[in-house]
Amino acid sequence: MPPTIKPETTFCRVPFCDDLASLSPRTTDVAVFGAPHGTPYTPGVPSHAAAGAAAMRRALSWYSTGPDQFDFDTMTPVFGGRRVVDCGDVGGSLTEGSENRAAIQKTTAAVLDNGCLPVLLGGDDSTPIPFIEGYGDHSQSLCVVQVDAHIDWRNDIEGVTHGFSSTMRRVSEMSHVTSIIQIGARGPGSARRSDLVDATAWGVQFFTGRDVSTGGVQAAIDAVPDASDVVLAIDVDGLDPALVPGVILPAFGGISYQQMLDIIQGIAAKANIVGADFVEYVPEKDPTGTGAQAIARLASNVIAQMGTSPEALQE
Repeated sequence: MPPTIKPETTFCRVPFCDDLASLSPRTTDVAVFGAPHGTPYTPGVPSHAAAGAAAMRRALSWYSTGPDQFDFDTMTPVFGGRRVVDCGDVGGSLTEGSENRAAIQKTTAAVLDNGCLPVLLGGDDSTPIPFIEGYGDHSQSLCVVQVDAHIDWRNDIEGVTHGFSSTMRRVSEMSHVTSIIQIGARGPGSARRSDLVDATAWGVQFFTGRDVSTGGVQAAIDAVPDASDVVLAIDVDGLDPALVPGVILPAFGGISYQQMLDIIQGIAAKANIVGADFVEYVPEKDPTGTGAQAIARLASNVIAQMGTSPEALQE
């Protein structure tokens, strides 16, 4: 079992769990864990988002999880009554990306093996590759819904195939991933036209930032297969930089807080959200910390919708 590093504070002050093997659906619904380190492009250099998980944990306080607190975003108690623990951080290396990926994959699989659902706090956008890989023994028809300003379909950059510009291409190669929906692409990034061609040929359904601006988010929600298992992959630069300024490459426009709530709740009404990751937050570029608060609130909203059947939500 990968080692657990105890965080300075847990996400929203939920209980700390220092033993993945002790997780049980009798006591826990959702397990949060941090993955500060992914696949380094430059060995020895920390990820630009290495401090993101710690900042997301610090962002919210006791009022965010008190059982007597009513959340008007979800119209339920905070977390929707889900029992949540924080399993700390996965140990990481600044040089060995393969070791980081193996630890993230094993942690994800361990959470699922023990009957709970995982939420990953990154870390850069290479960390979702092993996170989604960890579902291989638990879902043979996984839908990945990515929110991101960039499509992440590069095969490699200078020989690095599992970096944060290749996330969705690597995900597309996983046999248990059968549909991909990407929301929010806009502006320039690392993509080439050939990457878009490859993604479209695979079957990706794209809803760009401009599509969302002109037509809203319902078309993207409608694209999610009914009753499917869904992992939400949230690169926070897909959000409006006015909401989350702390990203390495701000892309003007983007998904608003309310639109993100609509995406989360719209998907939960027709499918099963079985996991989520929140990555690419750079706290050093967000001096007021409001971006971390927004991300943590969105994560709380996702947790409130996880594992709820569409039938239960429609009652």
